[in-house]
Amino acid sequence: MPLRLLINGSKGRMGREIAVTATDLGLAVVAAVDLGDDLAAGIAQADAIVDFSSAHATRPLLELAVARGKPVVIGTTGHAPEEKRALLALAARVPCVWAGNYSVGVNLLYALTRRAASVLGADYDAEVVEMHHRFKKDAPSGTAARLLEIILAERQLTAESLRHGRQGITGERQPSEVGIHSLRGGDVVGDHSVIFAALGERLELTHKASDRGIFARGALRAAQWVVAQPAGVYDMQDVLGLK
Repeated sequence: MPLRLLINGSKGRMGREIAVTATDLGLAVVAAVDLGDDLAAGIAQADAIVDFSSAHATRPLLELAVARGKPVVIGTTGHAPEEKRALLALAARVPCVWAGNYSVGVNLLYALTRRAASVLGADYDAEVVEMHHRFKKDAPSGTAARLLEIILAERQLTAESLRHGRQGITGERQPSEVGIHSLRGGDVVGDHSVIFAALGERLELTHKASDRGIFARGALRAAQWVVAQPAGVYDMQDVLGLK
């Protein structure tokens, strides 16, 4: 029997892409819901939930998933840090994959960024640049936020080191700074670059997405994987065996 899915955020770009890709892969979309629809009506017949909706919809979705014991794949971004910590605690009560980006290539970028940040010292200035389509509502992207988390962790820095763009007379760049720059325009699916710049050389790690289908395929791969896992919060590094 094919895996049966409930897609939350089904009218969005990713929701529509996931529905098409699921059919291509032989999976069954038994419920496609969006803002204002009755989640409870479709959840009973689903083996797993795939959520690419909006940040304010995550809590009611997780509460229902926990109540019904349903595995969840979450790709929604834009949660405030305190809110996300509370949601992660809730998500841990069911098998849950939560990732800001479901691309295989991006998850390799995470691994490479971790390695680079651990090898290159503070004399290599770290900056993250991301660009997305004009319709994206949150910034920085979930992928960029994860890249920043990796750099901060490897360099033992806090979020106070982040610099969201620069304007005016900022003075010289401090070694502890980690820059983040969000660009928006056109129909860009998603570009992410991590730059480590020292005096005399610069290392750039870049991933560019040209087809939204890569995210849908990754999310569905996560859904097929998570239904066989015990309760807990996982990411695509777990799904791909990169840890």
